[in-house]
Amino acid sequence: MSDTTQTPQTPQPLAQPRGIHHVRLSVTDIERSKAFYTALVGAEPALDRTAELSSDPGAVDDPQRFFGGAVFELGGQVLGLRPVPAASGQTFSPDRPGLDHISLAVDSRTDLDAASARLAAAGVEHGEVIEIPAQGIAVLSLQDPDDINLELTAPLG
Repeated sequence: MSDTTQTPQTPQPLAQPRGIHHVRLSVTDIERSKAFYTALVGAEPALDRTAELSSDPGAVDDPQRFFGGAVFELGGQVLGLRPVPAASGQTFSPDRPGLDHISLAVDSRTDLDAASARLAAAGVEHGEVIEIPAQGIAVLSLQDPDDINLELTAPLG
């Protein structure tokens, strides 16, 4: 058995990714999450296979049907939602191995302030806009319906 805690030493990287292709979140209630993310990003899913769940619950296990989920296009990035009905009643925790949070880019601090006002008007709990000058960014934190940590992030200046 090999020791998986060590990284092999090779003259080239093990892989050469050019960026993140997509992120897919596991959600307990696909309709609730789809409505939340549609409101958050201001767009309908680019691909939506959630209707297939009503006629075939097995769609949740089929990668060809995007696991009965939905996909949003955000600029050149893709954010997917995957229903996991068996996880009903569970919530996300950034203190377990895996995902800590997702940061969605916006153009400016003004956009963060406007988003904060719209989130408040919609009754979505969120933090204050926090400037992090050392990193050259400002962030606005919120939670999705499964308590997944989200940040809206803008460059400063």
